Amino acid sequence: MATPRFEAIADDFAFLDDWEDRYRYVIELGRAMAPLDEALRTPASKVEGCASQVWLVPTPTGEGEAARFDFVGDSDALIVRGLIATLHALYAGLDPKGVLAVDALAELGRLGLDQHLSSQRSNGLRAMVARIRALAGAAMQQA
Repeated sequence: MATPRFEAIADDFAFLDDWEDRYRYVIELGRAMAPLDEALRTPASKVEGCASQVWLVPTPTGEGEAARFDFVGDSDALIVRGLIATLHALYAGLDPKGVLAVDALAELGRLGLDQHLSSQRSNGLRAMVARIRALAGAAMQQA
């Protein structure tokens, strides 16, 4: 149930043989993201459970059936910015119900991230996924 943008990342991962190249690729995904406005770096947007500083802010569009989920985010760690970019590719543009239907850990597992991240980074990634799911659930209730 992944988006075409996430499938493109999965294809790129399959092409890269070396994990150092994959890490560099994830970091480049993060570098390509626009920085988060300083005003959005609030306690309310901070993701708890991450070793690094992480902020996620929902930016949904549309209403009712046309509602689409989106978010902006940032981190003080380059690899985590890349993970945020990867999650953005996985979720952005789906309706809130679609966000909740995505098995993020299985999709990310296709990239092998579950085997190559430290336990702290893995916990942080799970915390980001949980936060995105909570934001999508809240968006569904508002619709």
